[in-house]
Amino acid sequence: MTRAISLREVSKSYGRGVRAVDRFSLDIAPGEFVVLLGPSGCGKSTVLRMIAGLEGITSGELLLDGEYANDLAPGDRKMAMVFQNFALYSMMTSRENIGFPLRYESPGQDPGPRIAETARALGIEDLLDRYPGQLSGGERQRVAMGRAISRHPSAFLMDEPLSSLDAKLRSYLRAEIARLTRDMGVTTVYVTHDQAEAMSLGDRVAVMRNGVLQQVGTPHEAYHLPRNVFVAAFIGTPRINLLRAVVHAPLGGGMWIDLGTQRLSIPEPLSRDHQMLRIQQGQPVIVGLRPEALRIGRLNTIRPGEVVLTGVVQHLEYQGHETLVHLNIGARPAVMPELESPRPPAARQRSHAMSRAGSTVRLRQLVQKATARVHGQEQETAFEHPAPRVGNEPPATRGGDLVLRTGADLRLNMGQQVPILVDLAYLYVFDHVGNRISPAPQQTSNLAP
Repeated sequence: MTRAISLREVSKSYGRGVRAVDRFSLDIAPGEFVVLLGPSGCGKSTVLRMIAGLEGITSGELLLDGEYANDLAPGDRKMAMVFQNFALYSMMTSRENIGFPLRYESPGQDPGPRIAETARALGIEDLLDRYPGQLSGGERQRVAMGRAISRHPSAFLMDEPLSSLDAKLRSYLRAEIARLTRDMGVTTVYVTHDQAEAMSLGDRVAVMRNGVLQQVGTPHEAYHLPRNVFVAAFIGTPRINLLRAVVHAPLGGGMWIDLGTQRLSIPEPLSRDHQMLRIQQGQPVIVGLRPEALRIGRLNTIRPGEVVLTGVVQHLEYQGHETLVHLNIGARPAVMPELESPRPPAARQRSHAMSRAGSTVRLRQLVQKATARVHGQEQETAFEHPAPRVGNEPPATRGGDLVLRTGADLRLNMGQQVPILVDLAYLYVFDHVGNRISPAPQQTSNLAP
């Protein structure tokens, strides 16, 4: 029998006032597949461990099938966990690893039939007599999943089970997990920091940040109607373009969003969605534009609802089926440090240009320093002077990147100036603290799937 799981204002605190999870509430229906998504350290694994009984709950309630379960022993919760590190017994064969929990769950019964049934479901019949050391990473993870499945649990708890595998194997096992959980109809809570896994697996996605639940909804809702700028930035590849801006809506009519050196003019009559922006008159906002809301085209191809910006091509990422175009439009990007991965190629291009401008000076200084060190006369001169800037533009006003998708056959050149057509139907605006102002919830049905 599958299990309903409810968390009511659940918190977890450690010593010195460290709160890993703060008032987390979530109801999971029997048979539902829910993904806990967020960056490393956001508390998603702690939530999973509290459900399993491996972590105590500081405050709040955990209900299993409507019954209070805060103090229920892990073994009595009838849940099965699948970990990131496989957690197999190295001295046991795959057959023995899969059957190990059955020896304690059903003593005196032959585990053979259930082991064979599990192996068939996972396609690992030929691996049953091998030891973990004789298996690849993907094979070991399937055996670990088999050990969980063989118990016929009331719920699966999966803690980043695919993160240590290569991309091709992750994609394959993702499909296997989706198939198995759907066929078995077992309630599943799946933890990951990979938004592609979350979007492809979950019936619903629960996005976390710093121990706090940010949004719960279907993958479609999380992508198209993010509650705040964090959710918008965390879900989607390439990441949504986030730009700092100011709304201007004078009483005399008209509305535009000032991006710095350019503006987004909102055509009249204003839609119900765009009318919501009037209350932000003169206020700083964050504009969000997903790459698919932008296209490069001639001015005579403008469609209804589109407005024009101008950008300079900085970098091209050829993906085979499409090209990602990085452009500079003279705007200020809204940076979220916790989401910043290594700098994108366009930023590396600029950094490379800047370092190349000062490479001769730096090389000379390094040689001088190395020579002085050899002769025992080391001097602190190597990096006293900064490398020359590229161009005359001050660093503070240099614009951020805008990324859009285009067809693989479009030919563009570095430094080329191009018109960017912006579809205002997919314009996201967030207030200065990051909460979404538009689009309004009524717009959901108009957004592309």
